[in-house]
Amino acid sequence: MSACNTCSLNKETAGCGNSKGCLTGGCNRLNVFDWLSDMSLPADQKYDVVEIRFKSGRKEFYRNKEKLPLTTGDAVVVDVPNGHHIGYVSLQGELVRLQMKKKSIEDDENIRQIYRVASERDLEKYEQAASKETSILYRSREIIQKLELKMKLTDIEFQADNTKATFYYSAEERVDFRQLIKDLASEFKIRVEMKQISLRQEAGRIGGIGSCGRELCCSTWLTDFKSVSTSAARYQNLSLNPSKLSGQCGRLKCCLNYELDTYLEELKDIPKLKGNLKTKHGEANLQKTDIFRKIMWFGFDGENTWHPITIERVNEIIKLNEAGEIPETLQVDKDLSKLVEAQALTNDLERLDEKYKKKKKKKRKNRGNAPQSNQPQNRPENKPENKPDNKKPRNRERKFGNRKNRDGK
Repeated sequence: MSACNTCSLNKETAGCGNSKGCLTGGCNRLNVFDWLSDMSLPADQKYDVVEIRFKSGRKEFYRNKEKLPLTTGDAVVVDVPNGHHIGYVSLQGELVRLQMKKKSIEDDENIRQIYRVASERDLEKYEQAASKETSILYRSREIIQKLELKMKLTDIEFQADNTKATFYYSAEERVDFRQLIKDLASEFKIRVEMKQISLRQEAGRIGGIGSCGRELCCSTWLTDFKSVSTSAARYQNLSLNPSKLSGQCGRLKCCLNYELDTYLEELKDIPKLKGNLKTKHGEANLQKTDIFRKIMWFGFDGENTWHPITIERVNEIIKLNEAGEIPETLQVDKDLSKLVEAQALTNDLERLDEKYKKKKKKKRKNRGNAPQSNQPQNRPENKPENKPDNKKPRNRERKFGNRKNRDGK
């Protein structure tokens, strides 16, 4: 996972919160770069609304009425319904105004205020409340199983004053959890709030590593979850394999939409085939299309060879077939086919060469740095080596000699 410098100990990454100085609570979790931080405004004109980040990247806006000197990463005590909570400053200044406009939030009296900068006592109470979240999560799941509710409890967020907890869950159907709220409130002696989230939001709160080897987009920067359809995979010539196209949330990967517009733009030049291409050699059916190189591969029935053809030649054959004419063959450009084969072989060989070169370099380095174990390192000069004698053991001869005397031979 990516890591920030604030969660390191002795220049070694130790994980978020281990150094008690992590500014984010999660490495690169929905971080924002304040590109308007260099804009200096008079103190009376500075925008007084601040963006505060809570657990798992949840963000809200609060007003700094007391004009507290805040910096990004400061822990502050904020006003919440029936209590107070602790969050961390993630953004302030003019960029907050743009964020509120983007999220369609009005700057009115409904925006709650920041009380003060959190003290050590406030942080200790918050840590004590947050330390109970894991045990209560497991116990709550047991209660849900007893009530036989079709819901999945994902996460719990305790309020800093230890009077309220928000339970995040996902469910495919509507759930009647009135009895569940009563049981949770009576067992844990807190006020309970149930909040339903989607499967994509659930994956974003939990986090993880995607098949690409990077942190999940939904847990690092993606907040706008758009619908993804299987047509996005078809346009990009991807195999419709659910195990490869699905993310950790069980839905189609959000990244299928990232390059979709580029593919749709390039597909405008690709000819649309209504059937096979007719030639005197036979009917050629489409096997593969390279969208960006504008090359289409065709094959004949009973043959294992695919013939690369440019889209210009494909359009020519389509027009000939529509006019009732049948060309002799596809007229495969030999130079094109050789070039395609050479590039494929070259790429494969280069990959193999790089792989084995790295292995050889590592072996040579190890041989050069390794001590010669066959020769003693601290042996004095001009002194014979202590080699073991090659004489046979005498005990074995005596043993056989006694055996001969016993047999009388």
